[in-house]
Amino acid sequence: MTNAPSTIETTLRALAKDRILVLDGAMGTMIQQHRLTEADFRGDRFKDWGRDLKGNNDLLSITRPDVIKTIHLQYLEAGADILETNTFSSTTIAQADYGMEALAYELNFESARVAKEACREVEARDPSRPRFVAGAVGPTNRTASISPDVNNPGFRAVSFDDLRIAYAEAVRGLIDGGADIILIETVFDTLNAKAALFATEEVFEEKGIRLPISVSGTITDLSGRTLSGQTAEAFWYSVRHANLFSIGLNCALGAKEMRAHVADLARVSDTLVCAYPNAGLPNEFGEYDESPEAMAALVGEFARSGLVNVVGGCCGTTPDHIRAIAEAVKGLPPRVLPVIEPRMRLSGLEPAVIAA
Repeated sequence: MTNAPSTIETTLRALAKDRILVLDGAMGTMIQQHRLTEADFRGDRFKDWGRDLKGNNDLLSITRPDVIKTIHLQYLEAGADILETNTFSSTTIAQADYGMEALAYELNFESARVAKEACREVEARDPSRPRFVAGAVGPTNRTASISPDVNNPGFRAVSFDDLRIAYAEAVRGLIDGGADIILIETVFDTLNAKAALFATEEVFEEKGIRLPISVSGTITDLSGRTLSGQTAEAFWYSVRHANLFSIGLNCALGAKEMRAHVADLARVSDTLVCAYPNAGLPNEFGEYDESPEAMAALVGEFARSGLVNVVGGCCGTTPDHIRAIAEAVKGLPPRVLPVIEPRMRLSGLEPAVIAA
């Protein structure tokens, strides 16, 4: 199979040269506003399921697709160019909490289908502006690099191959459902991301196609590192071999706290940079208080400083946040990709750049 860019990637890169692209906001935040009940999550099909299902947001793509499509439409109408599918937990590994491992493919397929349907509906009203679906591949609730048992540091709750197989099934469903981009997001463990990248390439080979791949890590706290210990620069060096459409950061931090790490990626990355922070840091109740105007001012500064090519929102963000962010970056030039001098660039927890 060729490694040449797909038609979708060529189109996206052309658009990204002209303007900053806008990603949507939080799905979970919007689902909470609908105040759905256990019966909504179950629908008729799962009314007798033996476990509680409320909270399995991905399942709503099957049982309440009307709600998910409405949320997608709200984000598109707010100015989003790219929708993320409702699939953050749609792997066999994550769905094991609900005994729904067998639904992984269907969850991904239906979520991509619903998002694509929303895009087509909006495009029909404005054919001059294409919209895209990013198939969201979440990190799972397991980590391949860290033991969950403090008394046994060598223990792992999941293997690379476990992750690879689970991710491949998810990616198949996303592609078959109509995803335009594969977005490996909220990466807290780089080894998990590597398994997802490997699986994605396997599925591309299997299907004889290639889609753009985006990777978004998460700096878990003010230490400036991912959960598995890497700085943003080291994280980039760990995944840059995958010929990514974009590299970026999301979740955990608000825009103010994320800025320095986005700047690090903008300095060293020779591909597009994407940032979709939370609506500030959570308050004492775990809620997000940052207003659309305050968040848009911060993200707008990212753009004015030449740091970003794609922007959006994560936890706590709503269509109002995305509308304000889209307005804040409107007309601002996208980040210009730097020319990176060829050197040996290695990564452990820290980056290691070998001088010529």
